[in-house]
Amino acid sequence: MRTQLQRFVDLATPQQARNLPDPARRAFLATATSLAAATAMAPQAFARNFNTGAEPQRYPDPDIVVIDKRFKYKLGNTPIQRLHTGTLWAEGPAWSGVGRYLLWSDIPNDENLRYLEEDNHVSRRFRYPAGNSNGNTFDYEGRQIACQHGTRKVVRYEHNGKTTVLAERFEGQELNAPNDAVVHPNDGSIWFTDPGYGSLMEYEGNRLPGSAQSPRPIRKEAIYRIDKAGMITKVAEEPFKPNGLCFSNDYRKLYVADTGKSHYDEAKNIIWVYDVEGDKLRTPKTSASMDMDGRSGFADGIRCDEDGNVWSSAGWVGDDYDGVHIFAPDGTRIGQIRLPEICSNVCFGGSKRNRLFMTASQSLYACYVETRGAHIT
Repeated sequence: MRTQLQRFVDLATPQQARNLPDPARRAFLATATSLAAATAMAPQAFARNFNTGAEPQRYPDPDIVVIDKRFKYKLGNTPIQRLHTGTLWAEGPAWSGVGRYLLWSDIPNDENLRYLEEDNHVSRRFRYPAGNSNGNTFDYEGRQIACQHGTRKVVRYEHNGKTTVLAERFEGQELNAPNDAVVHPNDGSIWFTDPGYGSLMEYEGNRLPGSAQSPRPIRKEAIYRIDKAGMITKVAEEPFKPNGLCFSNDYRKLYVADTGKSHYDEAKNIIWVYDVEGDKLRTPKTSASMDMDGRSGFADGIRCDEDGNVWSSAGWVGDDYDGVHIFAPDGTRIGQIRLPEICSNVCFGGSKRNRLFMTASQSLYACYVETRGAHIT
């Protein structure tokens, strides 16, 4: 339990705490913190308050944590901000550089939302229905690409308003449920993962017959590549459930988050790395482990910065773990951004690509960092 009193408030009665005189309020918060420590109450009951009307955060933001001196990206005069709340399970942030907006998914509500940079406006149902889409990205022509859980397809939204199906089958058999995608700038190829979560439950897609007996809805989980002509090839299947993915800053490597521990006891909470050789992946190995201080959570969405560091969402552990973990190219954890919710995904955006957007359960968060995303989204 973190004990900086100015950072904690009982979220069950936030208005009651704010309305107290300063001495009474300090006593209230001290009592709440002591109570939490004494009774081992859930940390989220006294998590940092991001609600409208909450006290401003004192700089430097204590939840942007430097672990290693290589993490030189923390700004001393910027906060973590919650830009929106109210989703059921937020995923798939993608930045449109031309439109100057952030797009993301609320999978259970079957919609894409949009955040506008110029006035912080958030609109719902930017796309609805959205096929229970999870991961989103943009190609180098500015078109949105979405991995749809509900339809088990990878689709592209065209400039004329129509939708093109990019992938729904491989070797005559349906895909499980594509999850996340990235685009290579040199040849326009699209690389995507197919772990199948959307076919294991009604909440995020459509539960397929037999999914209760097998964590593989249709086929072995794998990573695929779509070339410019639309040809689909399987490029790897080492991860138990390949989830988020991103290229390195020089496009010579592909990082893939493995969330297979959700269904396979023998899986590990790791991020894989492959060498990219043309249209193939070589030499799979562990890039980073999500184990930290005796605890281990999931890496889900990942993105790379201009220096080659991997910024990974982290979740399903709790206070002081959930949020974003930053790994140096050698796999060393060098920094953290702690959030009061489970973080599912990240992307760099803003006019200078120096703003990290984080989808976290019911909310969208952002903070400025002193680096830029290596890619357009």
